[in-house]
Amino acid sequence: MATDTIAAVATPPGFGGVGIVRVSGSGVPQIAAGLLGRLPAVRSATFATFRDGSGGFIDQGIVLYFPAPASFTGEHVLELQGHGGPVVLDLLVQRCLELGARPARPGEFSERAFLNGKIDLAQAEAIADLIESSTALSARLAGRSLQGVFSQKIDSLIERLIRMRTYIEATLDFPDEELDLAADLGISDDLRSLIDLTSEVIDAARLGQVIRDGLAVVIAGPPNAGKSSLLNALSGQDAAIVTPIPGTTRDLLKLDIQVDGLPIRIVDTAGLRHSEDLVEREGVRRARAQIDQADLVLWVYDAAEGPDPLTRESLPERVPVTRVRNKIDLCGMSPGSSEVETGTEIALSAKTGDGLDLLRSHLKARAGLGGLTEGAFVARRRHLDALHRGHGHLRSARDALAQAAGPELVAEDLLHAQHAFGEITGRFTSEDLLGRIFSSFCIGK
Repeated sequence: MATDTIAAVATPPGFGGVGIVRVSGSGVPQIAAGLLGRLPAVRSATFATFRDGSGGFIDQGIVLYFPAPASFTGEHVLELQGHGGPVVLDLLVQRCLELGARPARPGEFSERAFLNGKIDLAQAEAIADLIESSTALSARLAGRSLQGVFSQKIDSLIERLIRMRTYIEATLDFPDEELDLAADLGISDDLRSLIDLTSEVIDAARLGQVIRDGLAVVIAGPPNAGKSSLLNALSGQDAAIVTPIPGTTRDLLKLDIQVDGLPIRIVDTAGLRHSEDLVEREGVRRARAQIDQADLVLWVYDAAEGPDPLTRESLPERVPVTRVRNKIDLCGMSPGSSEVETGTEIALSAKTGDGLDLLRSHLKARAGLGGLTEGAFVARRRHLDALHRGHGHLRSARDALAQAAGPELVAEDLLHAQHAFGEITGRFTSEDLLGRIFSSFCIGK
């Protein structure tokens, strides 16, 4: 547990009507006395004058004092709400440092809240996600994680694992009982149920991660198929140059858009073809690099010319592809969506907008947004990695059980699964992981 006292500006840089300086630690009462002349009333908004070391005026504002342990960090916390000028706030911080505080590291207030048991690691990350939310939907999901929705699901998995391990390890401690795990249908059923429940949490976490980070969509296809027109239509702005000349787009054009609250990072790429032009060849190389990293590729082609032979075989097998039959306005076709051998195909006109709603609905479905429930939560890639590792250990335990392996092997897999799940909330973690997580937070949070 930290014994020193930290201080930092908790509001964004720049000018504003109100600026907040936050102080946390055992030295708060002394700092309050030196800065205000007294210790403020507990959990009450108090008007006060902030003074420097010689008693001179720095600012006036509202003071809030939260004694330990009933505070965000679990320590004594003082919040000074003054005028939002950077010079004034800097003077307040400098005065706190003179009185014994030190500058807070990025995320150190949240880190202390975690270390003092006020929040778990998933909730701490949800604070940063709430601050950085780019859509109303991502903010709502981050709020649910902050309230503990995600953590409760993980805690439930861990508690069931603990009960199962307790029973299995009893066979190791009391071998004379001759418990037959392979014949114990209760253990087998519990393990199968736990695997299914973990799969459900993984699906929810994957959706939460997409809502947080956005769906990475790459628009690709042959030259002059209308890729840039589709980007402009989806974004609602003339972001890309559109001409009838093939090969107009030679570099990557990236935009962040929203589709009913779903953030999408969309990339328009150069038309994929063989070219002797050095610049165009570099554009094609960059396009393929983006395709390798995509969550979804929209393969756009001219409806009148039919699909280009480059479609599936030229793209990475792991990347999902949706074919977009564009320019239907030029050949009298109707908009529509159908399932073909290579996946989904959507007929539309980027120029007139016919069929764009079908594409937007498809993008939401690809992200899993159609099944969103009130219990959804925001998640990160590290959460998904931990869940997948835990899920793998559970399956290994199931296989060991089915093969009548020794109970020590089953117990070992269950222990590894518990550790993987525990990484999410911080039951099992390392200093390196904590450093990586909290160093990405803003200062003052």
